[in-house]
Amino acid sequence: MVPQTEFIIRPLLACMLLLAATRTASAQSPREYAAARNWMVESSVAAAGVKQPVVLAAMRTVPRHEFVPAAMQPYAYRDAALPIGEQQTISPPFIVAWMTEQLDPQPTDRVLEIGTGSGYQAAVLSQLVADVYTIEIQEPLAERARQTIERLGYDNVHPRFGDGFAGWAEHAPFDKIIVTCSPEKVPAPLVEQLREGGRIIIPVGERYQQDLCVLTKRDGRLVVESREPTYFVPMTGRAEALRGGQDGRPLTPLANGDFEELLAPGKPSAWYYLRQAKLASGGPNGADGHYLLAECEAAGTRSHAMQSFGVDGRRVRKLIVTAWVKADGIRPGPPQSAGGGEARLIVSFFDEQRRVVAEQALGPWRGSFDWRPQTGHLTVPREARGATVSVGLLGATGTLGCDRIVIRPADTASVAGKR
Repeated sequence: MVPQTEFIIRPLLACMLLLAATRTASAQSPREYAAARNWMVESSVAAAGVKQPVVLAAMRTVPRHEFVPAAMQPYAYRDAALPIGEQQTISPPFIVAWMTEQLDPQPTDRVLEIGTGSGYQAAVLSQLVADVYTIEIQEPLAERARQTIERLGYDNVHPRFGDGFAGWAEHAPFDKIIVTCSPEKVPAPLVEQLREGGRIIIPVGERYQQDLCVLTKRDGRLVVESREPTYFVPMTGRAEALRGGQDGRPLTPLANGDFEELLAPGKPSAWYYLRQAKLASGGPNGADGHYLLAECEAAGTRSHAMQSFGVDGRRVRKLIVTAWVKADGIRPGPPQSAGGGEARLIVSFFDEQRRVVAEQALGPWRGSFDWRPQTGHLTVPREARGATVSVGLLGATGTLGCDRIVIRPADTASVAGKR
């Protein structure tokens, strides 16, 4: 029910990172969890651009570790998606905070949430609005979320098992609606159940190419206020039955690898989660156009862009990744940083449960050099059902330019029916 906007921590990688001395590594007591939560808000939420004091306060208050499986609790205060079962994940804290801020919650609001997941987003909203009505289509998740919400005493959160495509007409109209899974189009019942002047935030689009839209209802119609590239898990149930973009291809091509398609001025389509990264003019061989420019001065933080794509490890054996890069004064950062403290391009493969099963990379790139092509051959794990590419300064400092990214099968024989 949540976006793949950060790496989902796999156990071995997580242990290596967390043993390396982040303040989240050994948080066990309530006091330690509170300290880790404050550090998360400062380093991953406020520093990334969320400004509303009430939203930051809610993020400091709600215990994220209570909403993840016990095995994931040591990682709860990293800015990462974590598996919660039923092929679903809990969103990274930044995404929860950013979506909450975009919703503009008010103390008198009645909010409908589609996609309860773990219940964490509903709990954050409960600190800011009058009532939250939340629907989850996966019955085991719905029941676990209900138990967690009741145990923690969020009395103004009203969970329900069902298909969120139909909304919750008995409690309509709603002042705000937040959707944490992606249909191809906004479901008509949600439009009907949103009050005039109300706001909805929802990811819409194909399975791997989506826009996170903030919409306002005016004269019975939805008006777009803003759009951001994103990647959420697909909305299932009725929305899946209506989906026209069913894609059974063994490999879904990476989109906008040359950064020329713009969603808005300065904003590349298809690429999401740009942090300290922007478009610059020019490119390899003096070409006109755009390229991705990642800049970072604080070691251990990130300046990058991400995109997800489909790949079936039963049918694709190897991938060739090519990119043009240039560097200026790049120095590695702390090795415990996500991405290893390097400038690189990382492909993270995930399985049907949306767990990362392997990560492979181009790079690292260090020092200074002019535009040059880079090529890497990546082995696709058999259990892979999708992947995410992240490119930029992943804990390193300096400046990195990147352009003309292409991901393709290694050869025609690499696409097979069986392995």
